[in-house]
Formats: sequence, structure tokens, C-alpha cells
Amino acid sequence: MLVSPSGPTRPERVARGVELLTGWGLRPVLAPHVYERQGYLAGDDATRAEDVNRAFADPEIRGVLCTRGGYGAQRMVDAIDMAAVRRDPKVVAGFSDITALQLALWRGARLATVHGPGMAWLDDRTPLRSAEALHAALTTTEPVTVARVETEETADVLVPGTATGPLIGGNLCLIVSSLGTPDMPDLTGAILLVEDVAEAPYRVDRMLTQLRRSGALAKLAGVAVGQFTNCADEWPVSVADVLTDRLGDLGVPVLGGLPIGHGTGQLTVPVGVPATLDTAAGTLTVSPAVQ
Repeated sequence: MLVSPSGPTRPERVARGVELLTGWGLRPVLAPHVYERQGYLAGDDATRAEDVNRAFADPEIRGVLCTRGGYGAQRMVDAIDMAAVRRDPKVVAGFSDITALQLALWRGARLATVHGPGMAWLDDRTPLRSAEALHAALTTTEPVTVARVETEETADVLVPGTATGPLIGGNLCLIVSSLGTPDMPDLTGAILLVEDVAEAPYRVDRMLTQLRRSGALAKLAGVAVGQFTNCADEWPVSVADVLTDRLGDLGVPVLGGLPIGHGTGQLTVPVGVPATLDTAAGTLTVSPAVQ
């Protein structure tokens, strides 16, 4: 079922996502309120939560695919029926603001989810390789391996080593916004995934500094750095400089340059499942979310 837990979506882009899913032999179903709009939200909080709960309550629905991010998931996560999620776990896919929903599902049901493109599909940003990566994560039980790309802006963010642990995280802004809430995960022994968009380097610095000061990063196993897209301002400090400064002295392996996030060619990875970070090979290998 296609749902819109955050911001309002565009029907013409969802139509392209439906076309893609149908081509994979899947039967996409639109949630009743998928096209609702209330300012910057896709309908009121109760309506957005109702669609997600409807998807988990229906035994015929096997996947919950978010159309887009934007803003609003944090406003409705407390209304999710976690008992229904635990009774009938389903694959949930999305990214950006959907990180809030994914963290809530991890807290409430230990549900592994999928960090990948929304179904308001845009071929220019998510070409064939992106579609193939999402398809594999949704429909196979094979591990997912994402390799460092030298042309990514974060490619030079590197602390050598190998780490294993559950891959947890997603959008940096939403991870930081979960501090002080029940949904902030315990990152002890975890590989933290971070990515973001349209955040100036000083704001990335502020968010990472808040995570450090909170103690959240004290017992990490490693950090997987995805795409930081359009993260620049007039100051002569790059987002890669900030990431190196704020992550480089944690005493754990850090691998940048992973094409996971808001950039062109975004790839899909499961989150909440075991992963291995290998900086020498330049790879992040993640267990499947689908069993």
C-alpha cells in the first residue's frame, strides 16, 4: 500500500511509481488518503496515521511504501498501532522525513525497514540503478552491498577499519530530532547511517555536536556516511570537512561516499539489520530486511 505519512505528494509522480511497481509484478494499492493535503502535511495527523494502521491491519497488504518525505511523520507516529505491526510485520520503505517513522517502528516493534526512494518517483534523480536497488531490497532475501563512490562529496570522509553491528539511522536531521523522545535508538554497538539535504555545513556541525554532547555516539561501532546533497554555503568549510571533524575522533571506522540519501543515483539499504562496514574495500554490506 502506498501511504503519505509526511508531506503532500504529486499524483503524476506517484503514477510513475505505480507504473514501476506494476512492472515488477507487484499490485500497488493507494491508501484512501494518499493525496490529501493540509498545508505542508498530507492531511491531518489522525488521517495519516489511519492509512498506515490500515496497511498493517490488512493481511492482504505485504508492504507499506511511502510516497515521499517532507515533514510530518513525527506528528503521527504515536498513533501507530504497534501491536498490529508486531502481529503482522511488513516491509516499510521510505527515507528523509520517513526516518522518524522508521525509528518509531524500530522502537515499538523492532521492525527492520528499508531506507530507499519514495514512490513519488522521479526518473532524473533515481535512474535504473536506483530502481533495481529498491526492487532487490523489497523482493529478495539477498544481502545488499553499497560501494563507496569517489565522486560523492563525502568520499574523503574516512577513518580506516572494519565494523559490524545493526545499521541504524537515516536522515541526520530526523535522528537529532528524536533526541529526548522514546524513539531515539540506543546506538551501542551500532553502525550509524547519516545523510541529509540542504543543510549548511554549520548546521550539520550543530547536529553532530548535539549528538556527541548527548552521549548518543559514545559507544558506536562505526559510521556509514551517505549523500549530503546541496549542503554548502558562503563559508570556506565544506560539509566533508565538518563530517571529518565531528566524526573522525570517535575511535570507530567511518566510511563516506556511499550513494545513500537525497542525491542522484540514490541506492537502497535495509536498516535495523546486521551490517558490516569495511573501509579498505569501501563497502557497506547489509543483511536483508525481507525474510
